[in-house]
Amino acid sequence: MAEIQRLPDTVTLQYSELMQQCVHPAPDGANISFKSKTVAGKRYWYLYISLGSRRSEHYLGEENAALLDKIEEERELWESSEDDRITRQRLVAMLHAGGATTTPINEGKVIALLERSGLFLAGGIVIGTLAFRAYANMLGVIWHSELQTRDIDLASDYNYRIVVPRSKQPINLPNILLDSGMGFLEVPALNRKSPSTKFKIRGQELAVELLTPMRGRDTAKPVAIPGLAAFAEPIRFLDYLLEDIQPAVLLYKHGVLINVPAPARFAFHKLVVSQRRRAADVEKIKRDLMQAEQLFKVLIEGRPGDLILAYEAAEKMGDKFMLQMEAGMGMIDLEVRDVVRGIVVKG
Repeated sequence: MAEIQRLPDTVTLQYSELMQQCVHPAPDGANISFKSKTVAGKRYWYLYISLGSRRSEHYLGEENAALLDKIEEERELWESSEDDRITRQRLVAMLHAGGATTTPINEGKVIALLERSGLFLAGGIVIGTLAFRAYANMLGVIWHSELQTRDIDLASDYNYRIVVPRSKQPINLPNILLDSGMGFLEVPALNRKSPSTKFKIRGQELAVELLTPMRGRDTAKPVAIPGLAAFAEPIRFLDYLLEDIQPAVLLYKHGVLINVPAPARFAFHKLVVSQRRRAADVEKIKRDLMQAEQLFKVLIEGRPGDLILAYEAAEKMGDKFMLQMEAGMGMIDLEVRDVVRGIVVKG
């Protein structure tokens, strides 16, 4: 097997420190401001959000003691967390200088917006290439491949009620994106009568898509996620990914705490995904197999127990899942495949 390129120990320690720091939210009020307008002798308050090249206005209500207290409470929160933000920004800068994987600005803006909304505290999960990017710092390595993201894939399991953190407003994912000022538009579903599950920034390739496990008969009908006031595209076998979730930090500004699937499950699931794509999706299939193979190399050396647990969970997914997983396994590096099988296959 090709040698894994690892981050220096000092960098992995800095990442661990940043992770501990990010457990406690540190909102900075960036791109947010409160302003009032006086109309016919009465004062009204508005919240302004500036992201990208746009500024959106949100009406808060006529001035009263309770509203003023809420505004002041938010401003005090920004001030009280300033020292934490400075510490975290310093750690992010050090990680960047040490060769850790950073997050592109546009993706970072969107993920920070979602963190601010409470999406990840409520159980939202980042999957896809952005999760693979997060694994690099989590596992202390440098991926040798190009990490183009373009899409931000979010997952939520409709079988479980989303709990909105205390003091947070109910989460409305479409409104969060459409009102962000970043130029998001709903992407119409193939069936125009179906609700959208994907949002794209006008003039860019960057998109946000919401996915959820497909249970029962095959269907393309979007599934309602009441806790997010949104609809998600059902994906077969996605539940395997969502049963084991771990926290990770993306390196953007002062760090953004997200949820990602366990790396070992991600690797095995990518093998299955590679077999479920259309034959024409050659580049995507290559990417699936490459990501699985690189994760296997790292986990073989440092976390073989994770592979055993993930494989045992895969066996419970049924024959079709296992057959597709084995087919994908046969398409990765022969040495990597044999070592993984030697770890996970009993007897």
